Amino acid sequence: MRVSIVAEIKNYTMNFGPQHPAAHGVLRLVLEMDGEVIQRVDPHIGLLHRATEKLAENRTYLQSVPYMDRLDYVSMMMNEHAYVMTIEKLLQIKVPIRAQYIRVLFDEITRILNHLLWLGAHALDVGAMTVFLYAFREREDLFDCYEAVSGARMHAAYYRPGGVYRDLPSTMPQFQPSKKQRSSEINKLNKNRSGSLLDFIEDFAKRFPTYVDEYETLLTDNRIWKQRTVGIGVVDPDRAVALGMTGPMLRGSGVEWDLRKKQPYETYSELDFKIPVGKEGDCYDRYLVRMEEMRESNKIIKQCIEWLRENQGPVISNDNKVTPPSRSEMKEDMESMIHHFKLFTEGFHIPKGEAYAAVEHPKGEFGTYIISDGANKPYRLKIRAPGFPHLAAINEMTKGHMLSDLVAIIGTQDIVFGEIDR
Repeated sequence: MRVSIVAEIKNYTMNFGPQHPAAHGVLRLVLEMDGEVIQRVDPHIGLLHRATEKLAENRTYLQSVPYMDRLDYVSMMMNEHAYVMTIEKLLQIKVPIRAQYIRVLFDEITRILNHLLWLGAHALDVGAMTVFLYAFREREDLFDCYEAVSGARMHAAYYRPGGVYRDLPSTMPQFQPSKKQRSSEINKLNKNRSGSLLDFIEDFAKRFPTYVDEYETLLTDNRIWKQRTVGIGVVDPDRAVALGMTGPMLRGSGVEWDLRKKQPYETYSELDFKIPVGKEGDCYDRYLVRMEEMRESNKIIKQCIEWLRENQGPVISNDNKVTPPSRSEMKEDMESMIHHFKLFTEGFHIPKGEAYAAVEHPKGEFGTYIISDGANKPYRLKIRAPGFPHLAAINEMTKGHMLSDLVAIIGTQDIVFGEIDR
């Protein structure tokens, strides 16, 4: 008598990350697998939790601005923007028009910075090395803009309630001669740094579209890239809205929602730009949306440069109960000295109330909600991180896909854990 033994096949559980290079440092996913096919994904977060919201309750309003940079540490000034807009709403202070244009200029520089890192990391995760090196080449120029205006290459702490820290500098830092480089090479590097910061940004804005063309040449019609992204992680429009998606994740599914157009803030209502929208809601469409967003951001940058050249003016509110007096005033006038001392020791007090303000962050809607009890620090700060609902949708997006597709889906979500774990 022959007895046939059939092996009982069970789903097995495995860990993906946090050590996995595609898990971006601190994401742990517990996967339930049927062979190579994913049945369930359970994200475990909190490995980068630093209690930013709680820390804000023990800091003056101004002291919390640098903490915002460290939330989504790829889109630094955007985080600051939402925070200072919320404070301005509570205080009902008016931001000078020049400061608004400077904020918009740096918001769009930040959007390009974010999308360049997303593009390089996403392509590298999927297996394309060259794009990563190309994208980082351009990021260096944009970091130089951050450094020229704030003194820091990443964590700028440049925005202030009432405006920005200082006006755009009239000179750019220069490369200095060294033993390793000839003077002709140094002169070549300094060619676009001989003028002001606006001249440098304008030079970058002229060159940038050709760089985006280079990225598209490498990826857009690349057979392997399309095989890895077309039809992967599809989210239909209704489901994207129900899951709380915003930004390119929502627009990639065909929903035309952008706070810069639908709920304009600063000077976006006066600028000419389009909202790129996808059709299929897959990884490939989200890639196309972000690529087009970089081109649109470049157009906005050019318009801001043109306006800033023609219009001078103050870059921060003159209400010395909220913004500090200039250094020269502080050294000559007793009243200004008192304002300065009180602002940097005690900070300003905000009347009782609550407010929410949001910006169109590169990843979606980034907002801060502040409750004030009349003190010099928030009673409660709540941060609306765009990446949080996207990560919550990862189980739905990956079900039925292969293990290798999970990497592409993590890449398309453009996850940064500083904002998710907070």
